[in-house]
Amino acid sequence: MNEARERLIVAIDVPDRPAALEAVDRLAGHAGCFKLGLEIFTREGPALVREVRARGVKVFLDLKLHDIPNTVAGAVRSACSLGVDMLTLHAAGGRKMLEAAREAAGASPAPPLLLAVTALTSLSEQDAAEIGVRDPIPAWAERLAELARQAGIRGLVASAQELPRLRARFGDSMRLVIPGIRPGGAASQDQARFASPGDAIRAGAGFLVVGRPILQSPDPAEAADRIVREIAQAMSGRENP
Repeated sequence: MNEARERLIVAIDVPDRPAALEAVDRLAGHAGCFKLGLEIFTREGPALVREVRARGVKVFLDLKLHDIPNTVAGAVRSACSLGVDMLTLHAAGGRKMLEAAREAAGASPAPPLLLAVTALTSLSEQDAAEIGVRDPIPAWAERLAELARQAGIRGLVASAQELPRLRARFGDSMRLVIPGIRPGGAASQDQARFASPGDAIRAGAGFLVVGRPILQSPDPAEAADRIVREIAQAMSGRENP
């Protein structure tokens, strides 16, 4: 069960520091890692990351960095100084940006796992077409993933729909982090491409990111535990990635 718990990342998508710390304190021991994203980081900044880290839990800093290589490298160095365990950047930033991020992380005594975001799980095929993507989303995501691999990035963020294709191509060489996870009965909300925890694990996910279905539950700890049990059950039916 501990291994299953390590695979659950709770997205702390809340508006301020008190709510974030309350959520972390309530869920510590029920998940393997806590994701701090743009909303809370923009409001509270690095100080909140330090406070969460001081509680002895892992932190996934989800900033989806996308800028010129020098700027992204500087941001990666800053994130490394905070001791985060995972950090996101957009694969669409290109090879030079990805390589600059990898080099900056590699210079840290304790580098985070860099995760290249392929296609946002909120995007539909129509959305992708509107921004000039001609390929179907799975093919686009695979192309971006390959670019990230060539740049030395060893983790990916993608939807569950792309999982089988990515796992078949990369085997166990890439850690696959899957957002857009919705347990049975949960609303899809703004996710266009989503999956259940069990289906994602069986398809080859390494980590699952779950936010609102846990945080908005009447009992968040129990909601997290239910997902962990589903992960464990799915893991028992296949080899671990």
